[in-house]
Amino acid sequence: MKMPTVNTENGTLFLHPDRNLAMELVRATEAAAIRAVPFIGRGDKNAADKAAVDAMRKFLGTVNFDGVVVIGEGEKDEAPMLYNGEHVGNGRGPACDIAVDPIDGTSLTAAGRQNAISMIAVSDRGSMLDASSVFYMDKIVAGHEAVGIVDIRKPIGENLRALAKAKGKPIGEMVVAVLDRPRHAQLIEDIRTAGAGTRIMLDGDVAGGINAARYGTRIDMCVGIGGSPEGVATACAIKALGGLIQGRLVASSDDERQKGLDAGLKFDYIYEADELVSSNNTYFVATGVTDGGLVSGVRRKGPTIHTESIVLRGRSGTVRRVIGEHLADKWIGELDFGNVGDHA
Repeated sequence: MKMPTVNTENGTLFLHPDRNLAMELVRATEAAAIRAVPFIGRGDKNAADKAAVDAMRKFLGTVNFDGVVVIGEGEKDEAPMLYNGEHVGNGRGPACDIAVDPIDGTSLTAAGRQNAISMIAVSDRGSMLDASSVFYMDKIVAGHEAVGIVDIRKPIGENLRALAKAKGKPIGEMVVAVLDRPRHAQLIEDIRTAGAGTRIMLDGDVAGGINAARYGTRIDMCVGIGGSPEGVATACAIKALGGLIQGRLVASSDDERQKGLDAGLKFDYIYEADELVSSNNTYFVATGVTDGGLVSGVRRKGPTIHTESIVLRGRSGTVRRVIGEHLADKWIGELDFGNVGDHA
């Protein structure tokens, strides 16, 4: 039996997050994904995000935990958000840090493209790096073969050759996921010059990083500058996969750099997995909004709505897939699937 730990903030007792929390979190990501469906391909990413945020917030309010949003979403473009510092859950049960993105890939959703997911990452209270004051992070993610071999400080070609050798495959068969951004033009050229192929992502480097760390996928490495919140969330998943993640904060201005320094963040410094998330008691949960390499998107099949989710637990090192079949009539309305807070 686990012994309770004293919460020194208010003198109450709480337990660390346990395995029962996972299914409660899946309900929240499923609701957000389903609620975003009417906005797929409609060109309005903020409307999609708002629908997903509202659904996720309502479901999280019923969960037996005291969650604090350490990594929220929306700061970059003033979209609707579950904001940093917001308390979620019913206040009873384990005290947790939360990284949340009701839709990772709002632009993908708005355009009707693949790889949009709804995701939540959870760890023990006080264990997540609060990198919210600095939007971007240069990251490298790979599987367990990369541990002790790959280092973000080395040239990408050197890392690729070392990882190819460790994996026992020709470098010509290596595939690297990179966000499609002008800032990555030289990085992409260097990857191809080294002899490897690229998988160019329009958005959604959380899924790219997880696929790079999972065994048996087509992605061997995920690199480049993406969101710092996504880096922390990915680290929660990597704890379950035994892979490698390193991150280096990138300030877009002197003012942002100073805000980061004032918040206690380090620049010109490599954050390892245990610094991004110091606890091994982590959960990462994602439900597909649109189809992708990590999970399939929401689908309407006759009277049912089908969802696919992935659940990764750091403590046990397990990866589970959850297939949901939801009676569509319970999500009242053909277009908006109804009042999600009362169903699922």
